[in-house]
Amino acid sequence: MKPALLLALVVVVVLAASSSLLVGEVGVSPAQAVRAVLAAQPNLTTLVLWDIRLPRTLLALLIGGILGLSGAVLQGLLRNPLAEPGLLGVSSGASFGAVIAIYYGLTSATSLAAPVFGLVGALVTTGAAMALARRGGTLALILAGAAVSAIAAAGVELALNFSPNPYAAYEITTWLMGSLADRSWDHVKLAAPFIVAGGVLLLLTGRGLDALALGEAQAESLGVDVRRLRLLALFGTALGVGAATAVAGAIGFVGLVAPHLMRPLVGHRPGQVLIPAALAGALIVTMADLATRLIHLGPELKLGVLISLIGAPFFLWLVIHVQRRSP
Repeated sequence: MKPALLLALVVVVVLAASSSLLVGEVGVSPAQAVRAVLAAQPNLTTLVLWDIRLPRTLLALLIGGILGLSGAVLQGLLRNPLAEPGLLGVSSGASFGAVIAIYYGLTSATSLAAPVFGLVGALVTTGAAMALARRGGTLALILAGAAVSAIAAAGVELALNFSPNPYAAYEITTWLMGSLADRSWDHVKLAAPFIVAGGVLLLLTGRGLDALALGEAQAESLGVDVRRLRLLALFGTALGVGAATAVAGAIGFVGLVAPHLMRPLVGHRPGQVLIPAALAGALIVTMADLATRLIHLGPELKLGVLISLIGAPFFLWLVIHVQRRSP
């Protein structure tokens, strides 16, 4: 990995995070931010920075990072340039779990009901995909992920169809669009441990992914335990992306776009793209979340919607590009 590239990405991410803390409906200058941090007594600026913007910014960095990292790992594991976390049913499972909590009114008792159920849903669907594909290879895993994803998506649609009242349907639809608005330190405390643990597991796959690029048989001849590598990738994705989806709703395309942006800069080596993809994902989500606060079109533009508007054309270009390169 090129140190200059890594340093440049870190600097840009820090600048984006700083902008996220300072920019919003209540503008805060750097001098005001410093005075707020050093103030003996909390004031309005302190509350805005500490209780509203800092949790939101940290979640944007964590969620974008794990989405970019998991996308890079899955593309290397499956040797498929179109692979991303949603392919294995993680996002759909988390969405279904959160929808169950909303449908039965559990969110009225605690705001953490949806994230907790979402995390459980992600783990269950990933476990089901792994169980279905335990005797197969890459293709079996993709098919199993598509199957459980379809089942979870059908469950979400069923909940919308039989929603007990219009408010519940609205809440479900709003949550599915993805957002970091109104997130608190409770959401950070819930998601951060799982995201960090998932990220560590995913980073452990780097060497194995480089060997796997030569093929499964060649990787095993080099001493790589392909089964263990697959378990690390899938369990890490389930923990990290499941927690991310659980607290922020469905945010697509980051896991697809971030690795492709970084891969040409690191020589197309699967193991070398992991950290740059994580930083690129963190940058994408942080900047997109900042844009949702600056774009005023009536109701607040949802984070998942904005990223989809950017990611969908990129996905279309990628499909066309892959087809042109195919023999």
